[in-house]
Amino acid sequence: MSDSGLDEVRGFFARLMAAASGSSDPRLERIFELVPREAFMGPGPWHVRAGRQYVQTPDNDPRYLYQNALVALDMNKGINNGEPFLHARWIGLVAPQPGEHVSHVGAGTGYYTAILSMLVLPDGKVDAYEIREDLASAAEHNLQPFENVSKIGGDAVATPLSPSDLIYVNAGVAEPPQHWLDALKPGGRLLFPWCPSQNGGVAVLVTRTAGGFTAKPMMPVWFIPCIGASETAPCDTAPTQQTAWKVRSIHVRETHPPDASAIAVYRHVWFSSKTIDT
Repeated sequence: MSDSGLDEVRGFFARLMAAASGSSDPRLERIFELVPREAFMGPGPWHVRAGRQYVQTPDNDPRYLYQNALVALDMNKGINNGEPFLHARWIGLVAPQPGEHVSHVGAGTGYYTAILSMLVLPDGKVDAYEIREDLASAAEHNLQPFENVSKIGGDAVATPLSPSDLIYVNAGVAEPPQHWLDALKPGGRLLFPWCPSQNGGVAVLVTRTAGGFTAKPMMPVWFIPCIGASETAPCDTAPTQQTAWKVRSIHVRETHPPDASAIAVYRHVWFSSKTIDT
């Protein structure tokens, strides 16, 4: 394999990611081209998800990684490096900007952390939370060249987050912890997979406004559960797959008790079908 051949494949992949993002930010293509996916996947050959099963790549040619496919990080537990098209779209939606502070929850081995870190240069920084020690250790090694990644590892559900312009969550959540909402700066965004049941979920984009927390359902998703935030038992009002798509705002119960617009009521927060003034 020649370097020119790999560069060509990376360039083609980056153009696809920029198109999938739906964003006009010219940095996206260049950053997807510059960050080597193989540096975060461990030694090849790799197991790539094809339909409902994994297929082992014929060898360790990194060009196999530059496609819209899940790559196994722990095949037995179904833990993967996320689908590139999905993350490109998510990154396009939340539009990280230079100087912003990002909290990345469920960082895995750090591939998308690296991309987020480059998007907030200069002066921005990223805190990367990964509860599994083996993945966090790999991420710490992989992210050494990315000097604005300041924290790696830890439990984002049990640990207060730093004030954040963006909280980017890569694990399925039933009830988002209240301290995630508290950590959002004015205008800050929280994008997370809301998975109130085991049948999949919906990506929800939350924005902190002067009037409260707006919520917008974006697309169907499936993620592995977020440890500590995926239990659905302590729920006074449970949403269905249909009503989950009606969410328009999120409220903290302590300051705003649930009303007739509630479609999901948890211990500390509740989801409403009512829009709020921004």
